[in-house]
Amino acid sequence: MASRAFPPVPSPPDGFSRRALLSIAWGADEDTASAHYIRVHHRAMACRFEVTLPGEHAANIAAARDGLEEADRLEELLSVFRESSAISQINRGAGSHAVEVSDEVFDLLARCRDLSFATGGAFDISSTPLSRVWGFLQREGRLPSDDEITSARALVGLRHLTLDAGAGTAALDHAGMALNLGAIGKGFTVQAIGAALWRRGVRHALVSAGGSSVIALGGPDRGWRADVMGGPERQRLTSLRLRNAALGTSGAGEQFIEVNGTRYGHVIDPRTGWPASGILSASVVTADAATADALATAFFVGGLDLARRYCDSHPGTLALITPDDGSNRPLVVGRYLGATVDV
Repeated sequence: MASRAFPPVPSPPDGFSRRALLSIAWGADEDTASAHYIRVHHRAMACRFEVTLPGEHAANIAAARDGLEEADRLEELLSVFRESSAISQINRGAGSHAVEVSDEVFDLLARCRDLSFATGGAFDISSTPLSRVWGFLQREGRLPSDDEITSARALVGLRHLTLDAGAGTAALDHAGMALNLGAIGKGFTVQAIGAALWRRGVRHALVSAGGSSVIALGGPDRGWRADVMGGPERQRLTSLRLRNAALGTSGAGEQFIEVNGTRYGHVIDPRTGWPASGILSASVVTADAATADALATAFFVGGLDLARRYCDSHPGTLALITPDDGSNRPLVVGRYLGATVDV
């Protein structure tokens, strides 16, 4: 881990994966031009987790370093790249046996199932068979046959995830199924780091991960500013001000295949088995970073209609949906009290 004090200048995201679409705009306004911040960072889950503190709160550096240790703990618990993780154990037991899991993992899986049902299946952590048949897991994209897609779809759906609260176990009903928390894991970890900071008495901090997931505790007078980026040139689509709010974003990325002039991105719609299309970027602000992450993916897949339906029935959710129509103009749906939007 490292920490440093610095003048507030723009800092680009670490990479440009489909979810590296946020830029934190340090002191871009006159009211914060003379401010200084402290950034404490740590790499985990193949990305950079970072805690930003106002310069006058240097006494909280130790709390920030301790909080970032949550990223290592949760990577060991949730990553499919850790053979001993709970998720890897569930995947190995698919179709054969249930796996006893901690309350933390059980609750997260239950939340994933609820979010999948609430979004009509647009968010689904069991879509790995589809990513595999399209070749994206091996970074060797290919156009599968209709029969291959149909066979993969039969192994997708959280109705096939059995959670036994009494026994504290999780099981996948069919061999060949697999879970992957890539669309919610960073947000869940950002939320855990924010909670650890709060327990230590930190009331003003910005926690971010991989240019895609943010939780804002307190903040400057007008709140922490985040720019949402998008388009082939990663231009600014809009800016938000956040106070006691979480932000997640999802968008078109670099991994894709092109067949006969048609481009297929690697974000698969679990409901159809085909890559999502029609949306350039989807960002969500709500109270919880894990939920914001999951909904950003769901709205990128399900589009403006799904975002409207969800926000209408779930007050306290704000969505920014940018259609892939060349306008680069996000449409605002819903409302969150701790967020203001500059479109």
